[in-house]
Amino acid sequence: MTVLTALAPYEDERANRIVVDGPADEPIEGEISVEFRGANNTLTVTRPVRLDRLTVSFDCDNGQVTLGSSKGRAPFSANIRVGQDAAVEIGRNVSSVASVLITAVEGARVQVGEDVMFSAHNELRTDDAHPIFDVRSGKRVNPARSVRVGDHVWFGRGAAALSGATIDDGSVVGFRSVVTGSIPNNSIAAGAPARVVRRDIAWERPHLSRVAPFYKPDASTVRRSRYWSLTDSPTHPGVGRRVRRQARRRLQRSGVVAALARSALLRGLLRTLLRRG
Repeated sequence: MTVLTALAPYEDERANRIVVDGPADEPIEGEISVEFRGANNTLTVTRPVRLDRLTVSFDCDNGQVTLGSSKGRAPFSANIRVGQDAAVEIGRNVSSVASVLITAVEGARVQVGEDVMFSAHNELRTDDAHPIFDVRSGKRVNPARSVRVGDHVWFGRGAAALSGATIDDGSVVGFRSVVTGSIPNNSIAAGAPARVVRRDIAWERPHLSRVAPFYKPDASTVRRSRYWSLTDSPTHPGVGRRVRRQARRRLQRSGVVAALARSALLRGLLRTLLRRG
């Protein structure tokens, strides 16, 4: 086992590496601990980067951690554990109030987009750390699954995203909420398991008491980011395609499509109605 306490270019005989990109005159400060237990693991960091505390543990082989650059944001802290063939990707300008616990094992991946804001006691986990089996079949019931967090997502204090969770751009995960499924863009999710409680929202970083003006009753008091969007709905192109596919499947199951295909009269009637519409 090798433990390093600085983020500088490194490579050992087991093909474990630290790669540091970006301007050489940008120092990387903070409390650092990088532990290599296996082989062929890579930590890639892009300068400039603001870190308070970073612990990375490569427990097995073929792990990857990528940490994007950050400037003009609060520092980022994390405790990252990476298992066999797993990966953690942290985007640009990600910040946190305290260390974020991140685990990825068994080929799963944690992806965090740009401009994500973590509070304290947050967790992103592809796994439960220990296996659970069905007694009758012997099959694993809690396999590791990837976690994806989009751009400009805000995690409230104690919020977590567990195995299989996805959170799209511009959303907020409420205090002590636990995301286990999919949360759409520009929405607020709360509860355990988390459910969408409000749609069509946008949030911004300026603190209510630390950044003037100290009353922010409407959007004129902040500079709008590029993440102001309506939450995906049936009129959104991506969702619309899913709705059309579901409608086609329902029609096929109902036999309507087959009936139309057999009947020239029905096909002609349908064309007439469509032209009139």
